[in-house]
Amino acid sequence: MDILTLVGLVAGVLIVAMAMLANASLLTFLNLPGLAIVLGGTFAVTLIKFRMPSVMSAFRLAFSAAFTDRVARPAELVREVGALALVVRKEGILGLENHETDDGFLRKAINLCVDGHPPELVEEALAQEAQQISERYEVAERVFRGIGESAPAIGMLGTLIGLVQMLNTLDDPSAIGPAMAIALLTTLYGAFIAQLIALPLADKLQLKAEDETRNQMLIITSTKNIMRGENPRVMTELLSSFVHPDHRMALAPEREA
Repeated sequence: MDILTLVGLVAGVLIVAMAMLANASLLTFLNLPGLAIVLGGTFAVTLIKFRMPSVMSAFRLAFSAAFTDRVARPAELVREVGALALVVRKEGILGLENHETDDGFLRKAINLCVDGHPPELVEEALAQEAQQISERYEVAERVFRGIGESAPAIGMLGTLIGLVQMLNTLDDPSAIGPAMAIALLTTLYGAFIAQLIALPLADKLQLKAEDETRNQMLIITSTKNIMRGENPRVMTELLSSFVHPDHRMALAPEREA
């Protein structure tokens, strides 16, 4: 689990809640008409911008990617593909048939190699798979950035609605309070959704997509080298460029193998 995403979200909510509780109760900041305006309006704008399957896919991807640390570390992948290269040199490409891995992209690469496809076809299939995964992340990121842009704007619309209602009821002091609550709280709701939920999730999806793309390029490069029969030590040295300099010392045993 990506604990930092959860910690950041909980900390942000707690900080806002503590500020609200400083001189008032949480019920003071609860206005159902204003909340309905922001949530309903943002959802409507999102549906106008994107297709429903894209929206549902974006939320599934956000919760599965942003809140889980499912992307393997490059150093771990380099060690794994280095071990695969050693197996191929000793047993041939069919020696990979019984290898188990948690990385779905690497598993697909192994299956394509074991099935006896030519290197050009394997590379093309993996490149297409990587492109599709990248596009799914891009769409999900755009959905949440769209929500982050729409929520404050809808909040401002709610503010204008509340101000108009307030101006129309100046002769009735009892109606001024509810209208002012809508005017102020809708802006708060819109900013909260955008700055504490939607935009941070969009940024996290972008980072996860970059990590996935880097790992996929590492696997594609290593697959080509394995199918060419590259020396495992040389291959590990070439793949070390995908690893952060601070973590390259962990690859020393593979380089010496």
